[in-house]
Amino acid sequence: MVRLRTKILSETDLYDTDMEVRNLIEWICASEQIKSNNNEIRSLTGEYKRIETDWREGVKVQLERMKALCKERDSLYEKQMI
Repeated sequence: MVRLRTKILSETDLYDTDMEVRNLIEWICASEQIKSNNNEIRSLTGEYKRIETDWREGVKVQLERMKALCKERDSLYEKQMI
């Protein structure tokens, strides 16, 4: 699309004289940028989801370990009460 725009600008005066052509070229360039941005957004979202899953799994493991420690602590307190 950039090559098409460059060709129109360098070989014709349509961009300067025809507002419809100008708007079409600008729209095409903008839509290409939007596509590029959307691809980057999808990539970043995918990376975030991969990191989030690992993080959540790490938290679950830590919570389970904390529960086990609390049970062991409570058991030791109970033994002291007897």
